[in-house]
Amino acid sequence: MIKLLRQRKFVYGTALAAGIFGLGVGQAMLQRQADAQGSNVQAPVFEVDPLWPKPLPNNWLLGWTIGVWVDELDHIWVIHRGAGGLHNNEKGAELNPPIADCCRSAPPVLAFNQAGDTIHAWGGPGEGYEWPESMHGIHVDYRGNVWLGGNGAKDAQVLKFTKEGKFLLQSGHYGKNGGSNDPENFGRVAQIYVDPKTNEAYLADGYRNRRVAVLDADTGKMKRYWGAYGNKPDDSPQVPYNPSVVGQQFRSPVHCVALASDGLLYVCDRQSDRVQVFKTDGTFVKEQFFARNTLASGSTWEVAFSKDPEQRFMYVTDGQNERVRIVERATLTELTSFGRGGRQPGEFFGVHSIAVDSKGNIYTTETYEGKRVQKFIYKGIGQVPPGNQGVLWPKRGA
Repeated sequence: MIKLLRQRKFVYGTALAAGIFGLGVGQAMLQRQADAQGSNVQAPVFEVDPLWPKPLPNNWLLGWTIGVWVDELDHIWVIHRGAGGLHNNEKGAELNPPIADCCRSAPPVLAFNQAGDTIHAWGGPGEGYEWPESMHGIHVDYRGNVWLGGNGAKDAQVLKFTKEGKFLLQSGHYGKNGGSNDPENFGRVAQIYVDPKTNEAYLADGYRNRRVAVLDADTGKMKRYWGAYGNKPDDSPQVPYNPSVVGQQFRSPVHCVALASDGLLYVCDRQSDRVQVFKTDGTFVKEQFFARNTLASGSTWEVAFSKDPEQRFMYVTDGQNERVRIVERATLTELTSFGRGGRQPGEFFGVHSIAVDSKGNIYTTETYEGKRVQKFIYKGIGQVPPGNQGVLWPKRGA
């Protein structure tokens, strides 16, 4: 009997010790999970869609892909530089004489539906307008018109077409740039946005000029323009970029314009590693630097906004550091980022332009040897690590 009691006490003691130990381990695990969650930030969650878009028809290839926009039908429009960005071994069927059955450059303007099918393909020189020597930037306005810019050495014009490629309007004239205070011509325009409330077209002007220009979208007549901080633009030679010096003028290129729903205009001063914010009359509001020590092509390439009513988040492409930055728009605080250099889905080589569809999905284009458009599926708001998340590969079973 005494022996039995001793055995029971031993078992109970062992079980109690195990329970206490298990409780301690469980609490430690919960604490680690809480600590890990506490180090995360709340931000949009994405994963790359490696199967979008579908292969292009007709043995077509994209060259340097330097513009993307999503229209009111959730069709995704891109523009690329075609043969000029393709090597001879890539465009063998296009050479004279052809050296292979494959491949050839696609028309410069393309549109895809949500399934990834090619639904529009057109563009090139034609009667009544001066086609840019180097394409740059595409915008589909609230009326369904397609606006195009160009950053060739003498490109001083912007063009407007229907979605089917019918020419509508040219503003500015090829080879006529008169500098950043020219009231009629432009200087290698990088991006265009038309405000549906005022029918004004905002231009990131550009690779030659150092200003934002505003046009009447019907007539193409310039209404106003300004430089960094709302200053009068100055084309004087600039010293090389120094991260410790705040430049009072835009550097070249002035690479993006993006108008938020609250009327604030965001402008990418790419090689200064900053985004400046203005009212639509050119009044300076604030600025933010991103990866300020980035040299060469700079860190602020293009901007797009999340699709919630407040546009709480801003997405900034960085083709030098090969990532997309997710920023809290109200404070311009970077929360997290994704992407890394490479050619696999979810990686980047010269990530350039960015657009968002009505579902919150992101589309990016790549210049240089990237030569493609990618889709990142919006998965809602969640806890993500700060810093760079790397490649957002789809999760198994998701």
